[in-house]
Amino acid sequence: MKDNGPIPAGFVAGEQGRLLIGDYDVDALIAGAGGTPLFVYDAARIGQRIAEFRFAMPDGVALHYAVKANPYEPLLTFMARHVDGFDVASIGEFETLHSLDFEDLPMSFAGPGKRDSELERAIAAEVTINLESEGEAARVLTIAGTLGIRPKVAVRVNPPFALKGAGMKMGGGAAPFGIDHDRAANVAREMIAAGADWRGLHIYAGSQVLHAPALIEAHRATVALAATIADEIGEAPLEINLGGGFGIAYFPGEAPLDVMAVGAGLCETLENVPNVLALTRFSIELGRWLVGEAGVYLTRIVDRKQSNGRNFLVTDGGLHHMLAASGNFGQLLRRNYPVAIASQFGAPLTEEATIVGSLCTPLDLLADEIAVPHAEVGDLVAIFCAGAYGLSASPQAFLSQPSARETMINHDLDGVAE
Repeated sequence: MKDNGPIPAGFVAGEQGRLLIGDYDVDALIAGAGGTPLFVYDAARIGQRIAEFRFAMPDGVALHYAVKANPYEPLLTFMARHVDGFDVASIGEFETLHSLDFEDLPMSFAGPGKRDSELERAIAAEVTINLESEGEAARVLTIAGTLGIRPKVAVRVNPPFALKGAGMKMGGGAAPFGIDHDRAANVAREMIAAGADWRGLHIYAGSQVLHAPALIEAHRATVALAATIADEIGEAPLEINLGGGFGIAYFPGEAPLDVMAVGAGLCETLENVPNVLALTRFSIELGRWLVGEAGVYLTRIVDRKQSNGRNFLVTDGGLHHMLAASGNFGQLLRRNYPVAIASQFGAPLTEEATIVGSLCTPLDLLADEIAVPHAEVGDLVAIFCAGAYGLSASPQAFLSQPSARETMINHDLDGVAE
């Protein structure tokens, strides 16, 4: 038998023994959405995360939402009322925000490989472009000159250090992301000399960190690097994006990040900020930590079988909706996500079962040899920590299976948003 991932605190069973999400019975949520598979996002949990951030972080540190974590439109509408800006990683994410009329909030556009048409759209909309290379910087100036618009730009820096313990490191070596730290000042000076509206620096060293000292150390190193670059430029940056990196506990043995410790460390760092950054505004961009634990993926068991002495529960969902739970989204060694039988939440664990999806591939493994209550056809499986990099990060067209539904419990609006 293999260990299950840790189910986030606060999930309980209702009077019928079924999982409640935001005080709603899972059966009622599924009926309202029209069936399974279904992603459910609880706005109250996201709001709680935002409140935790505000309480823990130093005053004045802005919170930006990284749209790539989850671009579901009702979720973005909620975020627009509670965060200080959006960070997008594609023009598609920008267009979604534009269609929802959120352009009054600050917005930045990062990512390598921006097409000229995408740069033109972003420049025209006065989005801050995080420059990823000297070539991109030159293209921005050319396009802006043609448009007759002063472009807003920041220099994304590839730092000489990595974020220790990061699930995905984005610094400390050669990378497609950002301009190497020893060339960043030169690019910024060239943009300033050309008349661009230089907004500052974006320094992102890694993601999915659960160890507070690693983030504290990264923030200190980031601020020190930003000060060095600013001195080389000869002009103070208006803004510094410190990146994100806050992780959530997915797997057995993992514990939640101590955000209060991270905030205390950042407070100490900013209290001793170098003079060149005395008037600089700081921001942190978060996605997974804000929305990951607020999402639950619900899928129904359609078959139960035995093979060579093992129990298999076959569901109507799969990796085409929830790739990360299958272990095919960056895991070196597959480990189980937090999974439960939602129809019998909290019931005694009486058997061992492997939970799979509906795809004709052995990769479609949602939970491997975990302890569960005895489950039959018709019961529901819940996969937790599904609010970030879930549906939008999965190969939805694979084997032409139906797409999953999404719904959001929005307590601000006193109801469930489809």
